[in-house]
Amino acid sequence: MCGITGIIAFNNKGKEQLGKTTIATEKLKLRGPDGGGVFTKNNCALGHRRLSIIDTSDNATQPMSDTSGRYTIIFNGEIFNFKELKEKYFPGKQDWHSQSDTEVLLELYILKGKDCLSLLSGFFALAIYDAQNDELFLARDRFGKKPLLYYKTDDYFVFASEIKALLAYDIPKKLNHTALLQYLQLNYLPSSSSMLQGVEKLAPGHFGYISKNGIKTSSYYELKWRQNTGAPSTDYETACNKLEQLMDESVKKRMISDVPLGAFLSGGIDSSVVVALASRHTSQLNTFSIGYKDNPFFDETSFAQLVAKKYNTNHTVFSLTNDDFLAHIDDVLNYIDEPFADSSAIPVYILSQQTRKHVTVALSGDGGDEVFAGYNKHQAEWRMRQNSLLNTMVKTGGPLWKALPQSRNNKLTNIFRQLDRFAQGASLDVKDRYWRWAGFLTQEQAGGLLTDQALAAVNQQCYSSQRQAILESLQGGEAIEDFLATDMKLVLAGDMLVKVDMMSMANSLEVRSPFLDHEVVDFAFNLPTAYKINGNMKKKIVQDAFRKYLPEELYNRPKKGFEIPLLNWFQKQLRSRITDEWLNDDFIKEQGLFNLKAIQTLKTKLFSSNPGDSHATVWALIVFQSWWRKLGIEG
Repeated sequence: MCGITGIIAFNNKGKEQLGKTTIATEKLKLRGPDGGGVFTKNNCALGHRRLSIIDTSDNATQPMSDTSGRYTIIFNGEIFNFKELKEKYFPGKQDWHSQSDTEVLLELYILKGKDCLSLLSGFFALAIYDAQNDELFLARDRFGKKPLLYYKTDDYFVFASEIKALLAYDIPKKLNHTALLQYLQLNYLPSSSSMLQGVEKLAPGHFGYISKNGIKTSSYYELKWRQNTGAPSTDYETACNKLEQLMDESVKKRMISDVPLGAFLSGGIDSSVVVALASRHTSQLNTFSIGYKDNPFFDETSFAQLVAKKYNTNHTVFSLTNDDFLAHIDDVLNYIDEPFADSSAIPVYILSQQTRKHVTVALSGDGGDEVFAGYNKHQAEWRMRQNSLLNTMVKTGGPLWKALPQSRNNKLTNIFRQLDRFAQGASLDVKDRYWRWAGFLTQEQAGGLLTDQALAAVNQQCYSSQRQAILESLQGGEAIEDFLATDMKLVLAGDMLVKVDMMSMANSLEVRSPFLDHEVVDFAFNLPTAYKINGNMKKKIVQDAFRKYLPEELYNRPKKGFEIPLLNWFQKQLRSRITDEWLNDDFIKEQGLFNLKAIQTLKTKLFSSNPGDSHATVWALIVFQSWWRKLGIEG
């Protein structure tokens, strides 16, 4: 796991930027604290910061060139099947310089070019410079686990793992108003968007060639799924056995490491499955949980301890108070270099920080919900597609749900909140319903937070085309694989993977996700919907396939996830910072972006006895305001 950055110049003016690669590389030091290097040749400079995982010797240092000196690679990620690829494609080769996956990857590219990508099992963002053709090759893993951002002018092309490194090349800090509108709706950015004008992101499962002739990008992987028509090709018991086999192979691959390795253990099904399987392949597994001393409703450490006891892991619980979480808000805000307002980033940051004191690599259950239909909205969508009487009743009760108090912090008021959202979705077609359920605000509500001038700066055509591209797979019908595929494109790539990458890399910790092995994902998407979800059960096949390995107490209980008491903080400890700093009236007026009256109304609702989801929007504004001031953004 590492941080990468680089530049290719198209003329002499662009070559003046090459020297800034050293500065850009240093900006990524937390991603790679174990060393760094810069390569410069012709019109190209490449920078790399290293977190040593596989072959920790100096022989695996990057940037790494082949023996001819024509090709040079920088690589962020892990290739788990590199030994198998080495044996298959280079059986007679003896002159290996290292025992690293990086060298195998470079030689495989030299042998097969872009076609090497479909052979890789792992996650990555990489760049390879061809000195002979003065051409740069970039690629990103299938699901976007590792980031790769870029910016192009007529003079040069720059790329990096993070925006903070891109800014070292003096790119302009101009606000993308279209992205701001998306962000206010979702509390994060779609994977195709950036809050800075001109900054783009290589899409998951894509590669690109960059030279003075331009940029050519293309896809090498596309998620496909069966249409769920006719009899299933695999019976349920066989499918359960196959899933167990694939997951065991995925976990085993992800345990390759030359440094200490452990696993996150939340007490949920997904992380428990990973721990159960990992315990097959090591005699002593380190596991880590985060607990909520002041919020027993959200504390699942007792379930995590049941799994840890069953598999005799070396288990550590980080039991934290609300003050512990509160103390890390500024740490999170200071690291984020693009607005991201999923508040569960705070506990992920703390979990990563504490885990890093014990290990360098952690396995996680990330991706299980998106792949196997584990969220409440998946069950809501499944129910919606059944056209039942219950749907009609809930829809009819829409005015009542809206009038009742709504909040996530109480069981009853959270039910009212969910009924209201379901009723709203029931009146919409599948694409509008997905978009509504994906966000906290409608487009109109988000736009209402902006001044007329800021709203006029939104490129409505760009907004609509990006929305259409995200939702293009949604067709409706009994099967919900189209809904899950859209989650993979939007929620997984834009929210979940960004959160884990940012917060783990802020603490120099590598996180690996067995549920996101592409063989597991491809298998899941070609199963019948009924194997994954029904009226009573989410993630059905995951629960059934591994039931014999997990404590029974893990079953038949509500999913809770990472929650922090934002509303309580905002109404108490952070109230003065909201009113005097982040959402101060004078600052809002001077900034000229946000509608002062709308912000005042939002604050009034936040501090009332019926706050709804206002705290989520306030947190999005806090993150944005912190970012705006930190980077000195041009409006």
